[in-house]
Amino acid sequence: MHKPLENFLEAADGAGRLVSHARLLARLDQIYQSIAPGHLRQSSKLANYKAGVVILHAASGAVAAKLRQMTPTLTAGFLQRGIECTGVEIKVQAPDNQEESRLPTVKPLASGACAALDALRERLPDTPLRQAITHLLDRAAKSK
Repeated sequence: MHKPLENFLEAADGAGRLVSHARLLARLDQIYQSIAPGHLRQSSKLANYKAGVVILHAASGAVAAKLRQMTPTLTAGFLQRGIECTGVEIKVQAPDNQEESRLPTVKPLASGACAALDALRERLPDTPLRQAITHLLDRAAKSK
């Protein structure tokens, strides 16, 4: 019963080219994961493959600069693994979770830390330091 769908997905006039390209991208991603250094691999991802050019997205300009320096090595790595690669293009693409990273995280203060800060605050005269400690204690989540 799944034959018509399978035939459509594999047909050249159906989604065949799309499925074939998706398989190629999956293979390229595996190769990229094996040839890129760990710290750069975590901050970048394979985006596309067009006309023999592998396109990578870097999370920041610094990562993009490092990857651009490695372009000959990456190109050679793809060629050694049987991919027709004439070059590697690097684009800066900020991660999707950028909004989440901007939100401040509330980290709890241990009860001992709260008590020590409160005692310090009581000994201080009315200065900007005392106000800062008061502000910290008011905003901090207390852990038990």
